[in-house]
Amino acid sequence: MCVGKFKYAGDELKDAAINKKINYDDEIYYSLREFLDRLPGGYPKTVSGVEIKILKKLFTPEQAIVALCLTQRPEPAAIIAKKLGWGQTETAKMLDSMANQGLIISIQDKSTGNFLYSALQFMPGIYELQVNTLDQELAKYMEEYLPHLSRVWEVSNTKQFRIVPIGASISPNLTISSYEKIDELIKDVKVAAVAPCVCVKEQMVLGNNCHGPLERCLVFNNAAQRYLEQKKARKINKNELLDILKMGEEKALVPSLMNVQKIINICLCCKCCCGVLRMLKNFSRPAEQIHSSFQAKIDSDLCISCGICKERCQMDAISNGETYEINKDRCIGCGLCVPTCPSNAISLEPKPLTVPIPNNLFEMRINIMKDRGLA
Repeated sequence: MCVGKFKYAGDELKDAAINKKINYDDEIYYSLREFLDRLPGGYPKTVSGVEIKILKKLFTPEQAIVALCLTQRPEPAAIIAKKLGWGQTETAKMLDSMANQGLIISIQDKSTGNFLYSALQFMPGIYELQVNTLDQELAKYMEEYLPHLSRVWEVSNTKQFRIVPIGASISPNLTISSYEKIDELIKDVKVAAVAPCVCVKEQMVLGNNCHGPLERCLVFNNAAQRYLEQKKARKINKNELLDILKMGEEKALVPSLMNVQKIINICLCCKCCCGVLRMLKNFSRPAEQIHSSFQAKIDSDLCISCGICKERCQMDAISNGETYEINKDRCIGCGLCVPTCPSNAISLEPKPLTVPIPNNLFEMRINIMKDRGLA
């Protein structure tokens, strides 16, 4: 039984949770922190304990217990109920409620029509799904906790995110794989939706403004369907999708995707709000901490030192002297600097592929867990 390590089990544990008879700080939330930290995205411990404050805000003690009984492999409510020692009906009701709150994953088995449930990592995952309920308290907790999440990034060779260059930056002479072209990635998308960005919402709640819109997180196919069912996004057609991507280019937003060949999402990120870019900027070599197949190059003979590229760069990778130069340790290959250069002095060039791009989300997670010594 997954709750066997606690003092209570089954209905006794459920009753204790309701009546608050357990020291949850030690027995439940600390266990949940350890559980989330063993998922690919990690959830490291801090000296201040802010990560426990976040969990207490998001999970009731009873929900925390349920989360501890899940795995990364989707399972039916009947199996999870057996682990808990609860009735199947009440377990399914709890699981559905948690899925709607963005605390776990639910997917529908196409062969049976029944729902399956699995654990969801904290970031990217749980936090992004709190965009509709995010308040100032949670925003402040996240500001404190965000730097600690970067510790997980450093130990994994397989990165959770990759950057795909904007379409206008791709030269016809540049050999490029289909999974590195946005237009190829979205060509066969069946369902598309756009969601509010939790990072932008967080900064808005804290009183900070952004030059980009709130709606900028694109999700596709199965992921889009889940977002739509949970009313966390709105459905868009192909023309709307193209308009949003065009807006991202105009406002110098970085296209950030899950590091897989099959498209799941495109987040249009800025350095003032985006948690990923803000973490990256704190590294001395951001280019090593996110997957990118390209980097920018400036032809000094053509550069007129106008400074447009420097203004558009979200990684502070461009410095000016007699002419402008690219810091290759900081360039993440988004291509935002290329199409707006009036003298055509900037181009993208391929980088050596040191770590292969995983085919799908499952492969990516397994690779990260191996890198972290968890598999």
